[in-house]
Amino acid sequence: MKSQERNNIQDVVTASYHSFIFDEKKYFQIDSYGKSNRKNPDKVSQTIQFDKEFAEKIVTLLKQEFQI
Repeated sequence: MKSQERNNIQDVVTASYHSFIFDEKKYFQIDSYGKSNRKNPDKVSQTIQFDKEFAEKIVTLLKQEFQI
């Protein structure tokens, strides 16, 4: 994991999520659309995809970080 040297709070942007199956494997995908003042505000800006293994890892990390 890369160390973050500078931390800041990002602006709130619109995002959506959905799940799908590809090659018999299930994925959960989050798409963000960037700031509303950009040239193409409805175009996907960033995408992150979770398979089951990554979802398990991220849930474990979130539970540790937030003590839940």
